[in-house]
Amino acid sequence: MTSLKQPSAITISVVIPVYKGEKSLPSLMQEISAFTDNCVTPKGVSYAIKEVLLAHDCGPDRSDLILEVLAAQYPFVKPIWLSRNYGQHAATLAGMASAAGNWVVTMDEDGQQNPADIRSMLDIALDNHYRIVYAQPMNQPPHGAFRNLCSRLAKRIALQFLGGQYKAGTFNSFRLIDGEIARIIAAYCGNGVYLDVALFWVANRIGYAPVLLRGESRPSSYSLSMLVNHFWRMVLTSGTRPLRLITIMGGISFVLALFLLGYALYSKFIETTPIQGWTSLLIVITFFSGMIMISLGVVAEYLALTTGIVMGKPLYVATSKPTRPTK
Repeated sequence: MTSLKQPSAITISVVIPVYKGEKSLPSLMQEISAFTDNCVTPKGVSYAIKEVLLAHDCGPDRSDLILEVLAAQYPFVKPIWLSRNYGQHAATLAGMASAAGNWVVTMDEDGQQNPADIRSMLDIALDNHYRIVYAQPMNQPPHGAFRNLCSRLAKRIALQFLGGQYKAGTFNSFRLIDGEIARIIAAYCGNGVYLDVALFWVANRIGYAPVLLRGESRPSSYSLSMLVNHFWRMVLTSGTRPLRLITIMGGISFVLALFLLGYALYSKFIETTPIQGWTSLLIVITFFSGMIMISLGVVAEYLALTTGIVMGKPLYVATSKPTRPTK
């Protein structure tokens, strides 16, 4: 009598882009080490974190030294050395390209996301046949009130560009992605493309898992200019809606111009009202000049993005040794 073959445990690759992880990574790796063998989700699914891919994004601290220490300490830690700073999404894609697990988890380096939540995210994905599961925080991120307010506002604006398939709370760096989807995106995602937009290009079965963020209030690793650039890239790579908005604004401007023209002619020939005109003329010229410059700017942004892709600008370059910070 032959015994039934037991299903093998699901393997998970964890990808963490590292920019300022010198202080937080050691404790985070210690936490993750508890989930690297013979683990079970709340619903009885066997899984194990088989590798943690730390993509070194050449930040200002000595994360490079910490990554070398962690790689020697933990067999599951695999550093990925980028040649320079490429940004969070490029570093995440560099890790995803090397991930070998059945599922890929992306998370931040600062420890506010709990590795134990991967269990519930995996249960939600398997129960509902989702290809991607995003963490949906039930509390405010520990970045301060102003930072959180700007983040919520940016997401609400972005949803107007990205369409109805997106759900509030979608944009979160804590994700569980089907390994096949993750590797496809890493292979074909072009330079300047927002990672979450690319994920929605290839997957439509997407779920959300409620989680609690942890940690005290801490300053964000992103400056205001970096956050604005991050948001604008997300809008541009989401599609052509900004170009459609230019057309709509042009139509509205044309109608407004006709209305002002009709008012001027009526005042001059029907009511014989003298038109002073200097103030209103200045306002009209300034308004339409601004509209034209905004339109040209958006078109130029699209051309710059397209040119970067056509010229073959690499999304990232991984090397065999770390790039040390300058002293």
